[in-house]
Amino acid sequence: MEAVTQGMADVKIAGDKYRSVLNEETENTAWRHGAPPVYDAVNKLFEEGRTKVWPEGSVEEAVQNAIKSWEMELSHKTRLYDFKTINPEKFKLIVNGREGLDAEETLKLGSYNALLKTSTPKEFQYYKADEETFESSHDAFRSAFPRGFAWEVIQVYSGPPVITYKFRHWGYFEGPFKGHAPTGEMVEFYGLGVMKVDESLRAEDVEIYYDPAELFGGLLKGPTQSGCLRANK
Repeated sequence: MEAVTQGMADVKIAGDKYRSVLNEETENTAWRHGAPPVYDAVNKLFEEGRTKVWPEGSVEEAVQNAIKSWEMELSHKTRLYDFKTINPEKFKLIVNGREGLDAEETLKLGSYNALLKTSTPKEFQYYKADEETFESSHDAFRSAFPRGFAWEVIQVYSGPPVITYKFRHWGYFEGPFKGHAPTGEMVEFYGLGVMKVDESLRAEDVEIYYDPAELFGGLLKGPTQSGCLRANK
């Protein structure tokens, strides 16, 4: 969910110190927006707002960067065989104990919809993932967080092959979201993840647990904008 696109590289692939796979891409990679993403703005937000600075070469740094790279591929690549961070044949994403999504399903839905799907009755849903497309979901959160939605590892409890970690996700609500005016305040939530990796450190099973109310409590705090609200019905 971190990658709210901040701009696209015009000619060649730009390096990224937190997503090393971007430095290994070729011109044959199929990008969703025609070119690789540039993360300058969200990297700045991350560096200014992170609560942990992990030592270079530490397990925590490796896990943090691996998951940033995985999210980048999920948000910006269109073909599974271009992915370097997951094992497409075995990959499964499980969120809050729901039925798992395989690699194709996760790629089709996109990171936001995959993480925000819920079995709660629609009248009680903050966000109706079943009614959103990949594009509309990213547009909604790009609008709400124009500087990006940063992500950091808070703690790693166990290393490979089963990595267990705690994370923090945050951004500044500076644009409208689903008919709600921005407040300018920080919106953040915490969660836990369990990721099983293969011998090449590619993700096979990813389980994520968090409380969506922490996210939407901040996004729905802004006053409703009647024109926007009608447009989103």
